Amino acid sequence: MPDEKKDERKEEQPGRNLYEWAQALVCSVLAAVVVFAFGARVVGVSGGSMRETLQNGDLLLVVNRALCGDFERGDVVIAAKAAFENGEPIVKRVIATEGQTVDIDFGAGVVYVDGQALEEPYIREATHLDLGMEYPFTVPEGCVFLMGDNRNESRDSREPPLGAVDTRCVIGRAVFLLLPGKTEDLNMREWDRIGTL
Repeated sequence: MPDEKKDERKEEQPGRNLYEWAQALVCSVLAAVVVFAFGARVVGVSGGSMRETLQNGDLLLVVNRALCGDFERGDVVIAAKAAFENGEPIVKRVIATEGQTVDIDFGAGVVYVDGQALEEPYIREATHLDLGMEYPFTVPEGCVFLMGDNRNESRDSREPPLGAVDTRCVIGRAVFLLLPGKTEDLNMREWDRIGTL
């Protein structure tokens, strides 16, 4: 008898399943919003300044600055500075952090940090494009020096309007390539590029 009463109650509430489904959906959406607002976000790459590491149209999973800890040389980060590119986010690589001194031999195409030539297997070609900064340049406290991997087609910290970037202007660190954009050379997606950076 008690089981029959339970069945009758379930039949009397036809909207209950719909309500539970809607409640689960709302909770899932709220959880996703919280994660993407405070933990991570998806950012698209625009332009070719990071070729060959990243292509125009790549979608990156980016961990928000608050969860990143200190930035290190080699990190791929997303930054936005009001005085540069109309405040649009840019994707670049950290070359030096606070207190480090950057020097560039544009003739030889070599970047030095604290007097040591960097080994940079990720760059597309040697660094010959001078964008107006004076060297040697010591990175101020709380800042990072950013450069694109496609050095001769990148606007970055070598350009005075950007210069050293305050870490408060860094949105986060790119940690995973979610979806590859179409390569410039082949105009196709290279699916094997999906993964960690």
